[in-house]
Amino acid sequence: MKLTSEQVKQTVNQLGAQVLPDEHPAMPQLNSMFGEHTFFVDEMGLKVLEPTGSPGAERQSGEVVSLADWGDSDLTRLMAHEPEPTGVIVVFELMKH
Repeated sequence: MKLTSEQVKQTVNQLGAQVLPDEHPAMPQLNSMFGEHTFFVDEMGLKVLEPTGSPGAERQSGEVVSLADWGDSDLTRLMAHEPEPTGVIVVFELMKH
């Protein structure tokens, strides 16, 4: 799930994770491995959001899915694994224009 800048802000606020910018050197490899997503890292590893709910629902949301865990105590090497839903849901508040 590729997020808008407002959705990224709301996700960072709700998760406390950091977003990987599109110009990060790892992005081409991550996109080829996992597809087009907005990627987040936290103290546990690499995460993305997958859409939940039905299209046209009043509020959009996404479930946090773990894609990789840190392979070292310095948090410099990620070890990919099968996508694992975390059960954590991020709810996007609708923006008023």
